[in-house]
Amino acid sequence: MDRYQRVEKPRNETPISQNEIRITTQGRMRNYISYGMSLLERRVGGLHQNTSTESVDITDTWEPLEEGLLPLETTRHVSMITITLSKKPLDTSSPGYQPPIPAEEVKPAFDYDHEGATLIIFILCYCCLTI
Repeated sequence: MDRYQRVEKPRNETPISQNEIRITTQGRMRNYISYGMSLLERRVGGLHQNTSTESVDITDTWEPLEEGLLPLETTRHVSMITITLSKKPLDTSSPGYQPPIPAEEVKPAFDYDHEGATLIIFILCYCCLTI
């Protein structure tokens, strides 16, 4: 692949909602995101959590740097994790549902009126690739 360069494509992203935090990461950063979610749960009491996983296909286009070579396309199968945190009850029948942690385990870091708030975290992990 040293005789090719990848063509950068614009990302097709949906608009970010007012109550949404979207994080796109690759490699080992996904572990820090999970750790950050755990810290957030311990700072904001009464958060319900729902975690789901899925896969998406990403197609990359490569242009040749030398004459006589043809353009290439490769498809990567990428894992994606979606973590939803909400003060409102979530679907308890979902396999990824976790109830709020006990109130005595919560250590508030700030005073914030977050009644009825829902956070949705999208994590796209490029570390689980197959070509």
